[in-house]
Amino acid sequence: MAIGIDPGTATPDPAPAATALPRVLGIVGRSGSGKTTLIEAMLPLFAARGLRVNVVKHSHHQLMLEPPGKDSARFRAAGAQEVLVASPHGFALYRDLRDEPEPDLGAQLARLAPADLTLVEGFRQDPIPRLEVHRPAAGMPPLYPELSGLLALVSDQPVACGLPRLDLNQPAAVVAFIVDWLNHAQS
Repeated sequence: MAIGIDPGTATPDPAPAATALPRVLGIVGRSGSGKTTLIEAMLPLFAARGLRVNVVKHSHHQLMLEPPGKDSARFRAAGAQEVLVASPHGFALYRDLRDEPEPDLGAQLARLAPADLTLVEGFRQDPIPRLEVHRPAAGMPPLYPELSGLLALVSDQPVACGLPRLDLNQPAAVVAFIVDWLNHAQS
């Protein structure tokens, strides 16, 4: 089941209708498989097609927007719950969770501006459609035997897995697959 987003309100739809557009697609894989590199290569290709794409990246590391001693870091250290840094070029919102639980993917998606597609790196246990990036030469097992909701395997080598295989070295082909998936999901 996809997490649906109402483009007018950018709030999660807890029970999307059968006709709701699945605008969220996970990109999963083991560490070092090339997930970030693939997303980075696809973003300008989506933009060239006129698509607005958001990205949600899950990290297990402490986040730092500015180095210690800079203004926003000083505000966080002084106890601000949220700090929004704004400029004519963009803005970033940092929320210190302190003892709060990490917000789930739906809550994270609700903070984003409307988009044609949101790519999600990580959050592999969330029930969203996804592509797996897998490099057999890395020597780590693939995720596809244990994950549901996989639409295709993106790999640099042929893999017999029962899923469509997309060439990791051809990001334009992966974009075409995703756009086709989006178009079929609309009908």
